[in-house]
Amino acid sequence: MLVVGLTGGVASGKTAVSRIWREEGAYLIDADQIARELVQPDMPAWHELQRAFGQEILQEDGSVDRRRLAKKVFSDPGQRDLLNRILHPRIKAEVARRVEEISRRDPDAIVVVDAALLIETGDYKEMDRLVLVTSTEEQQIQRLRSRDGITVEEAEKVLSAQMSLEEKLKVADFIIRNEGSLEETNVRAREVFKELKRIALIRESKA
Repeated sequence: MLVVGLTGGVASGKTAVSRIWREEGAYLIDADQIARELVQPDMPAWHELQRAFGQEILQEDGSVDRRRLAKKVFSDPGQRDLLNRILHPRIKAEVARRVEEISRRDPDAIVVVDAALLIETGDYKEMDRLVLVTSTEEQQIQRLRSRDGITVEEAEKVLSAQMSLEEKLKVADFIIRNEGSLEETNVRAREVFKELKRIALIRESKA
């Protein structure tokens, strides 16, 4: 089995890459989706978030308002660290559980862990390979505004809270530059996946 970390800045285009890889036969573990599941009403993390950030982060139906929560944490490093302390251990444990489950079903699988903070948390060290998706800041701001309905200032605040691209490039095994057309990104994504399959085959032959 080959476990591949897929990361990149917010709104860099990881979803487009992961979609292609899933079509190519990879198993996908989406850390953001896991986070959404973990904060459903009455889950342990939901209670912790409510205690830490107050009732104002909840919508009328009791679910977490991710936009309100983001506004709180991206303007305050201390609050951001608190959020990560609540969610990260739980996300990491669930990712590990799913990787183990896939390995039992399909020992030759290529498993892609799609997570925005793989490098920041140090979890990239547990991946067999790390793929970094990059985009221009202008494109990220445009996608953030379209996706999350936030202002330019809010989008810039989100980006400024992230680790620099230069630091991320130092630890990436492969880079997919999502800065041109969708077709160009698709071609590069398939090239990288072809190389990942080659690496997986070599590992299997040595096992």
